Amino acid sequence: MDIRPESLIFDQDGEGTRQHRIKRQVIDGILSGRFKPGDKMPSSRGLARQLGVSRITVTIAYTDLVADDYLVARGRSGYFVSDSAPSAPSLVQACQNGESIVDWTRLMSHREPPPEEIARPFDWHSFPYPFIYGQTDPQLFDHRNWRLCALEALGLREFESLTADHYERDDPKLVEYIQRNILPRRGIAARPNQILITMGAQNALWLCAQLLLTQRRKAVLENPGYPSLRQILGATRCHTQSVDVDADGLAPETLPDALDVLFTTVSHQCPTNATMPLARRKALLSLAAERGFVVVEDEYEFELAFGRTATPSLKSFDTHGTVIYVGSFSKSLFPGLRLGFMVAPHPFIAEARRLRGTVLRHPPGLIQRTTANFLSRGHFDAQINRMRKAYEVRRRAMETAIAETGLQVASQPANGGSSLWMRAPDGVDTDLLARRLRSKGVVIEPGAAFFDPTRPQRNFYRLAYSSIEVARIPQGIRLIAAALADLD
Repeated sequence: MDIRPESLIFDQDGEGTRQHRIKRQVIDGILSGRFKPGDKMPSSRGLARQLGVSRITVTIAYTDLVADDYLVARGRSGYFVSDSAPSAPSLVQACQNGESIVDWTRLMSHREPPPEEIARPFDWHSFPYPFIYGQTDPQLFDHRNWRLCALEALGLREFESLTADHYERDDPKLVEYIQRNILPRRGIAARPNQILITMGAQNALWLCAQLLLTQRRKAVLENPGYPSLRQILGATRCHTQSVDVDADGLAPETLPDALDVLFTTVSHQCPTNATMPLARRKALLSLAAERGFVVVEDEYEFELAFGRTATPSLKSFDTHGTVIYVGSFSKSLFPGLRLGFMVAPHPFIAEARRLRGTVLRHPPGLIQRTTANFLSRGHFDAQINRMRKAYEVRRRAMETAIAETGLQVASQPANGGSSLWMRAPDGVDTDLLARRLRSKGVVIEPGAAFFDPTRPQRNFYRLAYSSIEVARIPQGIRLIAAALADLD
């Protein structure tokens, strides 16, 4: 039976190349059973005319389908649906979805009510003034070299690193680069068996919480602090206590007498961006050694320091092995990468590796090797340098516009970063402010989610400059100031 050209619909606005969209139409027709084995495909000329594309586009699509055994070419007769083409499995009886008779609330272990989340629209990139945190600016990312590094990782020479089940092992090339290049910049010396690759910083924090905390142990976290950490700690049912930070971050003397694990963001406190002074870092380490608690140092943004030399990490002063260091590539490369690392004494890393292995074995080999290639060829350092320069210009534009409009910076970051922590007048709910600003094309991040829910504060918000063009910053700040004036 001949398949008529009208049977294939071409979406001019669809995703992927034209060849890909043509292939998708043919594959869908075969898998759905509309196109049967032996059916003759439209001629390349006829289908090209019907779809409004070039004949070579159709020919390339047909050739790819032949390679995948969806079609077969028969001399001058044309292309036909292959007798051995893949087919979708047929179900004897369709599953009827109905109300579940299972009492899921009884079967599932108790969970605390979900905390307040940071309000971010999924289509933030379509807003003209996106003061959104942690996203990648496509103008700053090195697309070309990342693509080349990925293609190299997909090549035959690196086939094993891509496809093999490495069980609990990490990519040695990536571990070596982190050991020899990333860690020394933070003053850290570590052996390979003291490094674990993670699926980002959040995964590392989860591993730490699972291994170090129980219902009988106590964790201390910063207030305000990283919202997802509260969710991670809540799952362990451990005792938690929030400790307020000041202009210099966490003050060691404010810690409770009894604690087991402290989670802290020393270099860029989340979300205030405060940098803990050297004296406090040493005092904190002395206290940890004296009282016997573990410090988990989350250094999520250390590469983005500018203005002055970055202070060495807390881990670099750790002579008693009390610090677990957590790093991430989310801010320096892109958040969708979901790749980070953890540095700690070997006994802990060995146990964390076993726990990780029960959940995901290891991060995908392709991601690890592509990142290793990108780092080792110098592209990473070039990108960081480009980002620092751009962020410094944007930061100056932010500070100028804020000074002109009279907005209040709650905590002035001393050492780079990609955001500012802001304070609205007392009585202003920044959730309401954020909703009003969206109608004007402005996206901000309300700050309530960062605070201890038992001591809520609703008049703070975060403004990031990692994803907004510098030319748009002044007008965006003016719109925020105008909206605040209406609410005040």
